[in-house]
Amino acid sequence: MTDLSKRSLMKVAALTALTSAVLIGCGKKEEAVPAAAPAPAVVEAPKPEPLKIAFAYVGPVGDGGWTFAHDNGRKALEAEFGDKIVTSFVENVPESADAERVIRDLAGQGNKLIFGTTFGYMEPMLKIAPDFKDVKFEHATGYKTAENMRTYDSRTYEGAYMAGVIAGSMTKSNKLGVVASIPIPEVIRNINSFTMGAQSVNPKVTTSVVWVNGWFDPPKETEAATSLINGGADVLFQNTDSSAVLQTAEKLGKRAFGWDSDMTAYGPKAHLGSAIINWAPYYIKATKDALEGTWTTGGVWWGVKEGAIDMVSVAEDVPAETKAKVDTIRAGLKDGTFSIWKGPIVGQDGKEVLAKDVVADDAFLGGVKFYVKGVEGKVPN
Repeated sequence: MTDLSKRSLMKVAALTALTSAVLIGCGKKEEAVPAAAPAPAVVEAPKPEPLKIAFAYVGPVGDGGWTFAHDNGRKALEAEFGDKIVTSFVENVPESADAERVIRDLAGQGNKLIFGTTFGYMEPMLKIAPDFKDVKFEHATGYKTAENMRTYDSRTYEGAYMAGVIAGSMTKSNKLGVVASIPIPEVIRNINSFTMGAQSVNPKVTTSVVWVNGWFDPPKETEAATSLINGGADVLFQNTDSSAVLQTAEKLGKRAFGWDSDMTAYGPKAHLGSAIINWAPYYIKATKDALEGTWTTGGVWWGVKEGAIDMVSVAEDVPAETKAKVDTIRAGLKDGTFSIWKGPIVGQDGKEVLAKDVVADDAFLGGVKFYVKGVEGKVPN
């Protein structure tokens, strides 16, 4: 290697060392690590508005019977769904033009699920439904439907039959009495079922009926009950909404049943049992359907099987064998092994209306307009 080459290499080495020394002396500032970006704020979705639900009641919530039972169902809704729903009701709504006005007003207030709780609201609701397509209308005890209107009912004849079994075993005069409301198939079917239940344990019984042509009219119900007792009936049944029949029986020393709700407190000495309706299971189903978007039109008819009907608070002096029979009937209705309307069944005129071993379907039951053998008087036109 020449001296020139050696000198060149030495200069390069010296420059490299000098550069390193300068860098070390001055120090090199570390680049700052950028701070983590703050997490985006979580924006909660707006809470959905509660479903507004309204009830139109034919009687007062304190009637102790029909409307009281419906209002218990409304309260069960509030307990089940909490702040997902808001409920309201209007009581004492007549089965007249007033019904249309009230129900139309409930729809106009933003209620999206409306229950009309008596037969006489059927035509008004049917008229209103097309004007409020986004509202779901539910009609109790009727048979007409629309795209946004369905019907629901309870098999009250099952409770009536169980009451009849008790009445047939407890009567001393073999004369039973029924205070009836309005002569529609629902009520006629209950009178017949009560009578058939009584005849199943006591073929000698007969049933007298007094019609009051209204659902809730305590003075008329009292008058009718008194008339039946004066005519020899010692056990009374009713298809009216107040506790007047039971209270009259208590006053006059006879026996009677509660209807729609447990009426024991209104006549503890007279009370033989209460044929109750529990509307809560259906109201919960209907509300769930509306909330989940699965609501459809049609008809629903529930009984003992679905927990909608029962006989409760049976009196202590009812014979043990009678209580056992009622328990057996209840179990059979629940599992489908027992049918109340199973032939042979004979009408008041002696003609067979249901042949031996034939079980009535819902179409037959929905059109009952005759009395069975053992019921006295004529079905009003």
